[in-house]
Amino acid sequence: MSEATEVRVYEPSAELVRNAAVSGMDAYKALCAEAERDYEGYWARLAREHVTWQTPFTRTLNEDNRPFFKWFEDGKLNVSYNCLDRNIQAGLGDKTAIIFEADDGTVTRVTYSELLVRVSRLANALRAKGVKKGDRVVIYLPMSIEGIVAMQACARIGATHSVVFGGFSAQSLRDRISDAGAVMLITSDEQCRGGKNIPLKPIVDEAFGMGGCESCKTVIVYKRTGGACNMVEGRDVWLHDVLQGQADTCEPEWVEAEHPLFLLYTSGSTGKPKGVQHSSGGYLLHAILTMKWTFDIKPTDVFWCTADIGWVTGHTYITYGPLACGSTEIVFEGVPTYPDAGRFWKMIQDHKVSVFYTAPTAIRSLIKAADANEAVHPKSYDLSSLRILGSVGEPINPAAWEWYYQNVGGSRCPIVDTFWQTETGGHMITPLPGATPMIPGSCTLPFPGIQAAIVDETGNDVPWGQGGILVVKKPWPSMIRTIYGDPDRFVKSYYPADFQGRYYLAGDGAIRDAKTGYFTITGRIDDVLNVSGHRMGTMEIESALVAHPLVAEAAVVGRPDDLTGEAICAFVVLKRSRPTGDEAKQIANELRNWVGKEIGPIAKPKDLRFGDNLPKTRSGKIMRRLLRSIAKGEQITQDTSTLENPAILDQLAQTL
Repeated sequence: MSEATEVRVYEPSAELVRNAAVSGMDAYKALCAEAERDYEGYWARLAREHVTWQTPFTRTLNEDNRPFFKWFEDGKLNVSYNCLDRNIQAGLGDKTAIIFEADDGTVTRVTYSELLVRVSRLANALRAKGVKKGDRVVIYLPMSIEGIVAMQACARIGATHSVVFGGFSAQSLRDRISDAGAVMLITSDEQCRGGKNIPLKPIVDEAFGMGGCESCKTVIVYKRTGGACNMVEGRDVWLHDVLQGQADTCEPEWVEAEHPLFLLYTSGSTGKPKGVQHSSGGYLLHAILTMKWTFDIKPTDVFWCTADIGWVTGHTYITYGPLACGSTEIVFEGVPTYPDAGRFWKMIQDHKVSVFYTAPTAIRSLIKAADANEAVHPKSYDLSSLRILGSVGEPINPAAWEWYYQNVGGSRCPIVDTFWQTETGGHMITPLPGATPMIPGSCTLPFPGIQAAIVDETGNDVPWGQGGILVVKKPWPSMIRTIYGDPDRFVKSYYPADFQGRYYLAGDGAIRDAKTGYFTITGRIDDVLNVSGHRMGTMEIESALVAHPLVAEAAVVGRPDDLTGEAICAFVVLKRSRPTGDEAKQIANELRNWVGKEIGPIAKPKDLRFGDNLPKTRSGKIMRRLLRSIAKGEQITQDTSTLENPAILDQLAQTL
């Protein structure tokens, strides 16, 4: 943000400040000062106040084996107990926990007492099938109450769940089952999205057919639609059958605070997905704190996070955070554009949503729809119940921020523009709605207790106003514990030798405003793309392309995109002569569909170009910075003297 740019600052309203959990900047600064004064004491106080422990902890932070930090390690708790039992004991048993709206508009409400019964029955069924504490269970389900029940049931018995997004391919599912050594898979016959029934179970069957899933002895199938479904004798069982006769109560398994609550696979730059492992105690604490401070959640709020449970946002801000705070939340099966692009606004109107959390990609697509059709414009709906808006997934551009603020929030609802990652467990840099003055496009200031900073390539702090590498200087309770089965990769990825292992490397570039100290994220510094808030490794997409029999070589880069934030641009060398015209378009479509099948539709390259070869140095290294410039349509002004084949640049600049 240069000083010459006119910056609009939006102050929180006096009423919001008065009633907020963190009330005004003085309260924010007091929390930060407490953490600065006594870091361990700060987190210990919060853990005792906000989490219910079966065995209280006596040691807050163990740094003996850096960077494998441990928090509250001698304490014991159960995450499901913290989400369900303790709310019922506090008198919230009859309170609505989940309002589920199906793709077709059917609404189901579940109270905390009813949810506990459903979780207990499934937990008992999992135990009856031999699932024990520490076993891994893969969940491949659509957005549903059943998905949340499955996650909570695993937590209840101390099993570690790994949720796979329902849009992922058989290969992606197989890789995750295999890497986790899962003993069970929970899936459904089909999922309903946008008025269509999309098969899930056949993808499971295909994944098992690839080999590598031998550890997985049981597949539980939720009958969502009643669509055609092949059931394998001795392996596959219907969910309704395994629940039959199970008791309505289930004693929770009390686990150590460091017990792995879940693995969530995220793309890495090597092409092999990495299983991010999160703890129970520290993760739960941050989920609760961010619900209370970032979203300023109140007992009367109706909270709606539009993410899928297959992503970390759906873990922290659907399955765990809202329920641990005794909130009422919306769970939505469908898509924002069905039956029309007014679906989100109609649901906010119908369910009186007060806190709404969605992605910039969704906002941008709905801006486009509203411009084309006034009937689906937010102003055509009663959104007066809203009091706080949120943004997640990638930085929200100032124009989309302003539209969101004015048209959805009626120029009165603060927007919490949250920066965080799968690895961080919860918000790291974000406005607090009753404290932080907001600037469109900036995620503002670190969450209290988070020691975020911007450094150069040697790990030294850079002055405000200069860009650099975003790091976190101190460990925090909800941080990634390791990469499952690959501790060396964890250290290399997040505590690199460049910084002598001192700091957590977020993998993003950032800049702090010279006057305000506000953070603005400038993009990834590694080869991981952020498409519609979903992170994918360039290597993973390149590997998929090269697996096609026609492809000799491929390089993938990202370029800015108005709709998805970042678009995938692939440069491909075929094993035959470079195609042109209609043939090139035909092969490009074939390759896009191939990538969609190998990884999932979200990974399909938006822009695909063919060359006789790729721009390489004489040592054979692909010069990706040149490809990024070509993808953006920029003139090449960089030094190309080290290129072995400079003429190739003109060829790759040609679009199909």
